Amino acid sequence: MPTKKIGAVKKRATRKLGVVKPASTSITLPSATPEQAANWLAAVRAAEAKKANDIKVLDLREITAFTDFFVLCNGTNPKQIQAIADEIGQELKRQGELPSNVEGYRTAEWILLDYGDLVVHVFSEKARHYYDLERLWREAKLVGIPAA
Repeated sequence: MPTKKIGAVKKRATRKLGVVKPASTSITLPSATPEQAANWLAAVRAAEAKKANDIKVLDLREITAFTDFFVLCNGTNPKQIQAIADEIGQELKRQGELPSNVEGYRTAEWILLDYGDLVVHVFSEKARHYYDLERLWREAKLVGIPAA
């Protein structure tokens, strides 16, 4: 019985992602939609505007169903970290996107902005090094960020 339940969850996740299963067992994921690319790029540009350091975008579509992209960056102090998160929130709000959840804003060690298909992580340098999401999600593809 548990096998059927797991299969049903897999089918729902597959439908949600719009995954196309060819005759073989491999799975092919579609490329980023213009809206998805616009969202992570807007978050990157907003972070750049507030002088965020070490900005990276990870494509998680092939390895998880809970989100499509991570934007990772860090600031040098709590006020800058909050300013980066605020700027990202304002820019995405202009595009009609509101976060479903915001975590860590008050302490400003690691602020997480959850937009569903996009999750933004704004770290302190110490927290970024400690949690090392790039290592944890090492199977994700690193997305090239176009020059401004």
